[in-house]
Amino acid sequence: MERVSPPGPDPGPAVRERLAREHNIWLCTARPDGSPHVTPVWFVFLREAFWIGTDGDTVKARNAAKRPRVSLALEDGSAPVVAEGDAAAHRDRDRFPAEVTEAFAAKYAGWDVTAPYRPGRDRVLLEVPVSRWLLAGAAQ
Repeated sequence: MERVSPPGPDPGPAVRERLAREHNIWLCTARPDGSPHVTPVWFVFLREAFWIGTDGDTVKARNAAKRPRVSLALEDGSAPVVAEGDAAAHRDRDRFPAEVTEAFAAKYAGWDVTAPYRPGRDRVLLEVPVSRWLLAGAAQ
């Protein structure tokens, strides 16, 4: 899927700095029965969107394919940063945006986001443009 993240609300420089620095974010997807599935993931924030790499057969990838509305939250609850958006899956590893794969390698010491976690699996890159921020309890 070729998607260009639309301009979203600006979270401000302090949040952008945290997104560049922090390594984990909690991703919340919805299971088929509507119950939440929450998991920590590595991410980069580029083009006003979160980018998350995962194998294509994971619970989070399957959930996002059926119900794309997701929430993301940084780990530090003392200064909450929560975002909402609709996930889109990029499934062709050869067409993953170079800017995104390079950002993962830079942030995570050379990690190749295109490489499957388990051999023989398809790789998916989830793109989640932010439609709404919840910063320190205030929706934007």
